[in-house]
Amino acid sequence: MSDQGVVDRNDLSRRDFLKLLGAGGVALAFTPFIQWGKFMPNPDTASPKKAQAILSDGTFANINTFPINHQELITYPSTGDSVLDQEAFRKWNLIRLPADLGGSVNDVTAFRVYSVICLHLWCMWKYKPVGEIGGNDKGQCPCHGSMYDPVSGKAVAGPASLQAPPSNALPTLYLEADSVGNLWIKPAVWSVDENGVVGYGRFLKP
Repeated sequence: MSDQGVVDRNDLSRRDFLKLLGAGGVALAFTPFIQWGKFMPNPDTASPKKAQAILSDGTFANINTFPINHQELITYPSTGDSVLDQEAFRKWNLIRLPADLGGSVNDVTAFRVYSVICLHLWCMWKYKPVGEIGGNDKGQCPCHGSMYDPVSGKAVAGPASLQAPPSNALPTLYLEADSVGNLWIKPAVWSVDENGVVGYGRFLKP
């Protein structure tokens, strides 16, 4: 009887495995039709408010002092909680473009802000200006080599560039400046047709 019991348990184990395999196959078949962007862990479900762009050293990002062809990390939207604000999904790369791409202009058009989350497998990319080791004036992901155009936020190399829209363009934030040149982040709308969906992407506007 004990032998029969072993056989039954083995049969049950095989049966469960086949059921699991079948369920997995069904899930994979429907994966392309699911709008994954709705389930991404965006910073806030409610539309966040206008906020000042504050650099990691606590100073305000200012048009008059921010170097050309340079990047700094900013947080948006900030919760005021130092632990929560360290979440990667709240981090953004604030970039002043190279001079030949408009970075020498003394207004907000010289700047871009993109989510630090790579659209391939959610590593954190960084902008690498020419002059740094390995720099090429592109956003570079250290994990699998995806690269991003700093002007548009579109992936131009690596696995992220092979993904279909909207998952080939980084979510962005839009800026305005006050009378003394401090940069302010306009309220974001977490939609693929607006600011984008963090970790999922954004449709590029024509």
